[in-house]
Amino acid sequence: MRAVLCKAFGPAENLVLQDMPELEARSNEIVLDVHAAGVNFPDTLIIEGKYQFKPPLPFSPGGEAAGVVSSVGAKAGQFQIGDRVMALTGWGSFAEQVAVPAYNVLPMPAGMDFTTAAAFSMTYGTSMHALKQRGQLQPGETLLVLGAGGGVGLAAVEIGKAMGARVIAAASSSEKLALAKAAGADELINYRECHLKDELKRLTQGNGVDVIYDPVGGELFEPAVRSLAWNGRLLVVGFASGTIPQLAANLVLLKGAAVLGVFWGAFAQRQPADNASNFQQLFAWYAEGKLKPRVSRVYPLEQAGQAVADLAQRRAVGKLVVRVRD
Repeated sequence: MRAVLCKAFGPAENLVLQDMPELEARSNEIVLDVHAAGVNFPDTLIIEGKYQFKPPLPFSPGGEAAGVVSSVGAKAGQFQIGDRVMALTGWGSFAEQVAVPAYNVLPMPAGMDFTTAAAFSMTYGTSMHALKQRGQLQPGETLLVLGAGGGVGLAAVEIGKAMGARVIAAASSSEKLALAKAAGADELINYRECHLKDELKRLTQGNGVDVIYDPVGGELFEPAVRSLAWNGRLLVVGFASGTIPQLAANLVLLKGAAVLGVFWGAFAQRQPADNASNFQQLFAWYAEGKLKPRVSRVYPLEQAGQAVADLAQRRAVGKLVVRVRD
């Protein structure tokens, strides 16, 4: 099989495409013939050796995949050869095959294509866990989504609307905000053109926002925290800006606020029943047309490194997908 390999930690241009042996499923695994793979922010970190997981070299990046089951381990449960599935892989998806523990695999909903499925699990799984289990978002509350033009941000906008919230989308360009508007955002903020805190004060009549979904970090973090309402919840999702911010604890005290970490991968492994319930709801919303992954570009496997570079350099709008096979 062909695979895109990281042979030494470094930038995306160092990734190489080469032939590798076919995979065999161990007892608790399935082997997936990959049709499409999602591109996500952890891919930009894992190839640099900066992610919380460091696979042994060489390895293929790519944390989520969609395809067809080609072999099944003896203890891999209900899956059968030929099943169309989507999987959280951690790494390994930028290849024609990937082996995945069965607990990280879900059947694809009827009518969903491989490109959509490859763009679904990580962004929607993360955002659903963030807003439901961590943020406990309630109907009628106000949700601020930072980085609203990216994959997880757009998913958070859609899920926030499906949960009955008023959604304020903040992003760095009119193009990204147009996508957020199409995803259902009620209000838009271009934080390159105005002061985030002042605009939030205006939009909330000084009351602040109930929940902040922050996959960005960096310079937006403090003005966002200062815009929390009483009993507000700050969801720490990631640091796409490249900067991990510091928090003045008095800001949390004065607002009676909560700071909540979001680590969906660990949640999915530790609370599989809750994760499965989340996806039942997500798939129901998808069937109702409330969720629609916005894939802005699809790359062939040979250009997977370019896809990772485009995401790392923040050239992506919406979701990027690598097509491995037709």
